[in-house]
Amino acid sequence: MYKIKFGTDGWRAIIAKDYTTDNVARVAAATADFILKSNLKPTIALGFDCRFGGKIFAETIIQVMYSKGVKVIFYDNICTTPMLSLACNEYKADIGVMVTASHNPPSYNGYKLKSTFGGPTPPCEVQEVENMIPDTYAYSEVSLDYMKSKGFLSYQDFRSLYLDRVRKGFDLATINNSKLTLGYNAMFGAGQCIVPDILPKAVHFNCEWNPNFNHIAPEPIPANLKDFSDYLKSRGDVDISFVNDGDADRIALMDRHGNYIDAHMIILMLIYILHKDKGMTGKVVVAFSVSPKIKKMCEAFGLPIEVTKIGFKYIAEIIQQGGVLVGGEESGGISVTGHIPERDGIWDALIVIDYLARTGKTLEQFIDDINDVVGAFSYGRSDLKLTEEKKQAILQYCETTDIKTLADIPVEITETIDGFKYHLDGERVLMIRASGTEPVLRVYCQAESNEKVKEVLDKVCSFLQSI
Repeated sequence: MYKIKFGTDGWRAIIAKDYTTDNVARVAAATADFILKSNLKPTIALGFDCRFGGKIFAETIIQVMYSKGVKVIFYDNICTTPMLSLACNEYKADIGVMVTASHNPPSYNGYKLKSTFGGPTPPCEVQEVENMIPDTYAYSEVSLDYMKSKGFLSYQDFRSLYLDRVRKGFDLATINNSKLTLGYNAMFGAGQCIVPDILPKAVHFNCEWNPNFNHIAPEPIPANLKDFSDYLKSRGDVDISFVNDGDADRIALMDRHGNYIDAHMIILMLIYILHKDKGMTGKVVVAFSVSPKIKKMCEAFGLPIEVTKIGFKYIAEIIQQGGVLVGGEESGGISVTGHIPERDGIWDALIVIDYLARTGKTLEQFIDDINDVVGAFSYGRSDLKLTEEKKQAILQYCETTDIKTLADIPVEITETIDGFKYHLDGERVLMIRASGTEPVLRVYCQAESNEKVKEVLDKVCSFLQSI
């Protein structure tokens, strides 16, 4: 029997190997049993993205829910995770299920859980669902039309619901009629179903259905965006572009020269806009892997900050307590006040674009404003694909060794909230952590320039692999 485990953000597995209709049915059965404990007539909201077999797996979930007596609110087309989360909140569903593997390689699919408040299901509840997964689950198939006739299945338009929310939240006429030339790269992901309607004049890139994602994982990191970078560089006239991952809950930005702008800078931008431009206040909550530059801005603006373990579900728990201005991760998942307590790469991009349209500033001028507050910096990441034995040996070394230097740079402070973060001389940072969604060891670095980041990462990765 295949042991199903939820990682940092849901269950993910390789399609046809472990991600099968039989295993999806097992997880769906546990989900139904979990909500039936507290509600005799529960409802789920259900969506799927561009992944191979998404609709088939979604229909498996519907069959299981019907067998358990659970009603399903279903969007029968590609949608983003934020759309599903919004629908879960708007329709007061007891839980939301999103069939997606987010940024993982094309061979994967996954299963994310959302709560009625419109964000990730709390870790304790996710663990309960995992504990309830049966070894097998058999059900009799019934036609979707029959379920609909019996009131167990209803179809709702999550896309229109989300579009209405965007139109209320932003002055799209000002954005679309500004002098800005905008670019958008969906990475063949679910953002293609909505962004062209929000920003019809933008340059749309990889906005077509391709479940193989052109054989590139739909994760908005520099290594996966060379084609888009080259395209922007060749044009030279696209003022700001944004990129989303496979289910559009993550974001990266790119400038007119095809230079990559990471989540650390985007979090700083959102804090700056919401606090300094719009006068809002509140706590900033960030994952352990986020740059210390965020703390520096919070100190400059007098905003409280809290650091969590890695995984947006931990940030969402704090957001639920109220008073959070921005909550964000190094991976590009960022939530802001005034919207659902969920990562939303499209909403985040619109905040930055709206600011540039209103102020007339260029993206480069805005980054200069940020650097005036926190100081210029670069951040990078290397993913080491290692054997489990090698990965554990490295983690054991970090756990048991009092490391004094890394890449010939003195270590000043070591933190171990979630992984190993080493604060180095000169406001440099090096972090080592095993991924919660992929079989890799992640090594992060912050330094004063891209060149220094690469130098430190190369030296440290070489050292780690020699352990």
